[in-house]
Amino acid sequence: MDEAAIIREILKDYVLPVRGYHGLDHWARVRENGLLIAGKVGANEDVVKLFALFHDSRRIGEQRDKGHGQRGGELARMLRWTLFELGDQEFDLLYHACALHTDGLTDADPTIQACWDADRLDLGRCGITVRPSLLCTDAARRIMKWANERSLTGYVPPIVDNVWLKE
Repeated sequence: MDEAAIIREILKDYVLPVRGYHGLDHWARVRENGLLIAGKVGANEDVVKLFALFHDSRRIGEQRDKGHGQRGGELARMLRWTLFELGDQEFDLLYHACALHTDGLTDADPTIQACWDADRLDLGRCGITVRPSLLCTDAARRIMKWANERSLTGYVPPIVDNVWLKE
């Protein structure tokens, strides 16, 4: 999967600041959080990576934005088979993780749980304290402090500049 190509396609119609609260830096932290969790809960890592890219890819506002997750899932559906391949079962996980990621749910397939936790662990950037009771997995609870510190300081994972935005 060529994540840089997917990013380029997403950014063609992305209306928010690329490095804003819901932009690339956030997506990269969600990716890293999710991969750490995935390794502990047996989640599908490709789905976790794609969730990080698509879950906020069609936001039209930095505050409340009803339906943005579903719009991100629809964009993933449009790019499936051209920029990435996932089987039907894996794509269903991706779509539902995106569509429902702001609903506060915790009961789901381990892959979806890893996606939701990965995003929730980055709420510190918006001034929101992560509540352990809203995390789905013990794996996420174990990295809460680490993830929150990165979120609060605006840590930018190297993949952003070294891969996704590299010309």
